[in-house]
Amino acid sequence: MYFVTGTDTEVGKTRVTAGLLSAARREGIQTLGLKPIAAGCDTTPEGLRNDDALALMAASSVSLPYEAINPIALAPPIAPHIAAAQAGQTITAARLSEALPRAAMASADLCLVEGAGGWRLPIGQGATLPQWVQAEGWPVILVVGMKLGCLNHALLSAEAVRADGLKLAGWVANRVDPAMRHYDENLATLAEMLAAPLLAEVPYLEGEAAADHLGPAARRLTAAG
Repeated sequence: MYFVTGTDTEVGKTRVTAGLLSAARREGIQTLGLKPIAAGCDTTPEGLRNDDALALMAASSVSLPYEAINPIALAPPIAPHIAAAQAGQTITAARLSEALPRAAMASADLCLVEGAGGWRLPIGQGATLPQWVQAEGWPVILVVGMKLGCLNHALLSAEAVRADGLKLAGWVANRVDPAMRHYDENLATLAEMLAAPLLAEVPYLEGEAAADHLGPAARRLTAAG
């Protein structure tokens, strides 16, 4: 059981999370991905649907209804606590915990819970998502969007995870900028300073499956979990 966060929004959390699930599934490992909060959902005949949550469903071998994967679905692509307030909803740690499909989670060999945005995400009424992760006690995987500024974002995120009393189980370098200068030097700096295992490097991808680069990481997480 792991919680997946990122150094910011749009850094590839879903690509990495779905890739890890798919890579493990290829090897016969039971997988389950959850996206408890999703803002930016499309209106469909079945209700609100989010592309990230659907990607996790497709990558999981444990089959659940959409609402179990993404219990808090919000239409506007804005900060979830603002979207929830506009919809007359309240997001709380208790609500998130009550919605967890715990029996299905226990049946999976690898269960990944993907957050929203970066680490210090407000959920409303002065609360933040990490307070819920603290209550659940999940180790954290950090997806680092490899681009200019990633050193500061990654180091601050890792510092915050540890300050909240949680274990940083590892990190994934996801290259979101194909033209990033001195990629290797930045990667080496993070490997030295994050003090957590580099689980995998995912190159800049256009249509290629991230799972092709995440097999060893998936096996390592499953064995450790």
